[in-house]
Amino acid sequence: MRVVTCGDTARAHWAPLTGDAVTELPAVPTRDDLDPLLDEVPDGGRLAVAGDDAAVAALLVRLLRRERLGIELALLPAPWSPAAVVWGLPTDREAALALARDGVARPVPLLRDDHGGLVVGRHETGPLHGEVYVDEHRVVQGDVARLAVAPDPEGGVTVTATGPRRLGGLRAGPVTTRSGRAAQLGCRPPVVITRDGVPGERPVPRRSWYRHTADWLLVRAP
Repeated sequence: MRVVTCGDTARAHWAPLTGDAVTELPAVPTRDDLDPLLDEVPDGGRLAVAGDDAAVAALLVRLLRRERLGIELALLPAPWSPAAVVWGLPTDREAALALARDGVARPVPLLRDDHGGLVVGRHETGPLHGEVYVDEHRVVQGDVARLAVAPDPEGGVTVTATGPRRLGGLRAGPVTTRSGRAAQLGCRPPVVITRDGVPGERPVPRRSWYRHTADWLLVRAP
């Protein structure tokens, strides 16, 4: 099994336990970092990726653009990883390594956005005013305190909108969740979207997320 560690934190946490060939990359690897590695991995081969969700997203972008989604990915996630929650993956080191070696790769939905990125664990915003649709269903109209977009293992995308706090801030706002194949956000003023832990460079007035026509191969428990 080929192991990729992305960033110093991942290297310190995972490398001493792997016992496998390890490739060290930056915390968020670029095309120049990833393409030489992918040239060495055949379709049907397996990569174990240790790092934050943003590192996995960067790798998946390169697999998509190079039409290499036949490579199996085993995730060695950080303890705080939203992707581990979405996909039901262990964050304990021994359990995650055992799954990476012995688990079965299964097709799972690949969630894209319309800005060239992918969602591995979660995209999210702070407060905004606007509208959000999931498929033909309107989920939000007006103010929300937080919007989270995550992959839906059963189909595509799950949107969770948390309303503003009520009773002068004493009571949490209502939470609305909806899943479907695609989601659309439109808001004024524009809002910064944090993509798998990495804040966007500038606020945007709209964004779409949708299930790609092909899946990716994630190593999961039997």
